[in-house]
Amino acid sequence: MALRVASCFRIILLPNNSRDEFFLCLSLGVVWLAPFAFGEWGLIQKFHPCNNLKSPNQMKQLIILAAFGIALVSCKKEGTDTSSESTTTEEMTVDFRQTALAAQDALFKDFDAEAAKTFFSPNYIQHNPGVPTGLEPVLGFLPALKEAGTSVTTHRVLVDGDYVVLHNQYDNAEAFGAKELVGFDVWRMEDGKVAEHWDNLTPLVAETASGRSQVDGPTAITDLEKTEANKTLVSNMMDDVFFGKAPEKITEYISTEQYDQHNPAVKDGLAGLNEALTALAEANNPFIYKKVHKVIGEGNFVLTMSEGEWNQEATAFYDLFRIENGKIVEHWDAIAAIPAEMAHDNGKF
Repeated sequence: MALRVASCFRIILLPNNSRDEFFLCLSLGVVWLAPFAFGEWGLIQKFHPCNNLKSPNQMKQLIILAAFGIALVSCKKEGTDTSSESTTTEEMTVDFRQTALAAQDALFKDFDAEAAKTFFSPNYIQHNPGVPTGLEPVLGFLPALKEAGTSVTTHRVLVDGDYVVLHNQYDNAEAFGAKELVGFDVWRMEDGKVAEHWDNLTPLVAETASGRSQVDGPTAITDLEKTEANKTLVSNMMDDVFFGKAPEKITEYISTEQYDQHNPAVKDGLAGLNEALTALAEANNPFIYKKVHKVIGEGNFVLTMSEGEWNQEATAFYDLFRIENGKIVEHWDAIAAIPAEMAHDNGKF
């Protein structure tokens, strides 16, 4: 009986990888089952491919199995659709990453205005204080950048929704304020193109308190499933520690065993951080954070873009944190003054 049922049942369980195949299979099943539904037992015994079944009871068992098979086919198709949606999201993340790097190459490797136009929105919004808004002013810089031999090295790339973060080092960058600069470029993507830009750059320092450079360290993005949890961890740390709501909670956020530091003036570990902050406080020149404008993260990396004061002037703080096992274990930053006058009306943030 089992072999006979399986022989008749195989027509329903056709492998299917497309919607058309599913409906073909479903249609065959309906035709196959119709004689049973209308009780045409004589017709079944004479013409049906399963005419070797001897009784209506056997037919009932077969109908149940066939219906179950159709349900399995339907469920399989629904599962495939969900997987496709997930793949599309992953592909979009990869595309944004690749588009951002290609756009950057068009500006700082090829110095190609026509190529750049294919990557940037014509309504490009600029937040760098020294560059007018729009795409044309950026393209106007290209001849001078090419002549100076300006180049960029990207150490990390984060993608979070429509935002792409590039952790960069610029060489021969006098046009931007110093021969060597490090910092962060943040681009917002729209319709597959770069639509908006923020940055924060600071001079490269040869000798640092920790012995680490401002850009070295791990680059691999891991723990993608923890992205939102890590962003929440950093957001809460900013509130409690950087804004002073509950500074005693610092060890709930920052590891007591490892805190690798890339700020050139701060040593490794919580002890090094405490030493630096104490020195700033004694000099009556502490870092004052007033507002976090954006928290952007991917996996084990989270960037905050904050506004505050230092050296008695408005200051932008970009802080990049690496998280491991629920604790912050590494920190990079770029700190820059916010000029009172800018080349546009878009503001720094």
